[in-house]
Amino acid sequence: MGNLSVPVRRLWVCALFLLAAGAAFAQNAAPDLEKRLNDLDKATKAAQSAGDNAWMLTSAALVLMMTGPGLALFYGGLVRSKNVLSTMMHSFILMCTVSVLWAVVGYSLSFAEGNAFIGDLRYAFLNGVGAAPNADYGATVPHQTYMIYQLMFAIITPALISGAFAERMKFSGMLLFSTLWSLVVYFPMAHMVWGKGGFFNAALGGKIPALDFAGGTVVHITSGVSALVCALYLGKRAGYPHESMRPHSLVLSTIGACLLWVGWFGFNAGSAVAANSLATSAFIATHFATAAAALGWLVAETLKTGKPSVLGGISGAVAGLVAITPASGFVKPMPAMIIGLAAGIFCYLMVSVVKSKFRYDDALDAFGVHGMGGTLGALLTGVFAVKEVNDIFAGKPVGLLDGNSGQLLNQAAAVAAAWVLGIVGTWLILKVVDVTVGVRVEEQQEHEGLDLSLHGEEGYNLDA
Repeated sequence: MGNLSVPVRRLWVCALFLLAAGAAFAQNAAPDLEKRLNDLDKATKAAQSAGDNAWMLTSAALVLMMTGPGLALFYGGLVRSKNVLSTMMHSFILMCTVSVLWAVVGYSLSFAEGNAFIGDLRYAFLNGVGAAPNADYGATVPHQTYMIYQLMFAIITPALISGAFAERMKFSGMLLFSTLWSLVVYFPMAHMVWGKGGFFNAALGGKIPALDFAGGTVVHITSGVSALVCALYLGKRAGYPHESMRPHSLVLSTIGACLLWVGWFGFNAGSAVAANSLATSAFIATHFATAAAALGWLVAETLKTGKPSVLGGISGAVAGLVAITPASGFVKPMPAMIIGLAAGIFCYLMVSVVKSKFRYDDALDAFGVHGMGGTLGALLTGVFAVKEVNDIFAGKPVGLLDGNSGQLLNQAAAVAAAWVLGIVGTWLILKVVDVTVGVRVEEQQEHEGLDLSLHGEEGYNLDA
């Protein structure tokens, strides 16, 4: 720089000084920038976790609402007034009993990693179920949140069965039956379909990957088929079908059905285990399927009887909710409406034609709606599921119309397993209960009504 003029040399000195200062600043700022980026990443993940957790806790509350007051009111209004309290008591007491059973062994048997058919006892007494997420089930929510959400499914499932034996089963028999049924039927089926290592678990590498987003096989087929076994084993109600056994309050049943519809969004959309677009898709599919099913039932009923009934409308809605449950996280809105419409018509025929022909006393049509609606929905899931909605097979076709013809066979296998487990397990349990505490009330108690004879209360004390 000796040949440069003084001003130029000064410029060079300034430039070198600025470069050195910039390098020093960059060296000091790099750790600060990295820390800021790490903090931003942590804040983003915390926000996502908070949103997902809030949605899942809300969904858990919605699903519990499906049992009480939803199912309690729906079933309670459908029986005669002398049995309204005993029927509602089924739903209420199972909210208590199954909760305790779930905490002790139920969650572990359902979701701990055991074998292909049942979980082990690593989570017994909720050991190891804490605030940290379980990545296999919900990577962004506490393990406890997932556990309590799944509990609500375990509660409502045996409560659904009570619709078949309403007005004639002993309270003690119902309690023992529901406890054993949860252990023998529900927990194993939940593990096979949703548990890690489960035989039918499509998300976690099951040997036969069956699709059941929110409980078509686990909840509705098992409970519906078991309901039929209960109805056949207990026999018909005294006076059935000659005496009038009309619902005593369709007002209660309509309120209950509407609560079920609302709560079902937690049931289906909550099964996304995140507040994401899949939850939105399941929410939408659930709503449109339910609306189409109610209309389908009412049209079929009007063609047969000449009048659309309130009972028909709410029954059709429940049938649609049942049928869309396994498919809700896999299908688009229009196929969801097709599933709902088919369920409304099909379940109406099961209740009005098949039940009348074979003359079994499924008091509140648990089999016709849940067993057959769940079966139809599970099979149609294998037809309409697409990877565009849920890429569960990592880019491969999902359902029949998506290019996977074998999925229908997988669905049929899971359906068959639910039927067999429900039939065999329920029959054996009823035998055990019958020889221990008994299953059916005495004829005089049945005529008097179970509210008074079993609980010493009346649903409507008009003299008070």
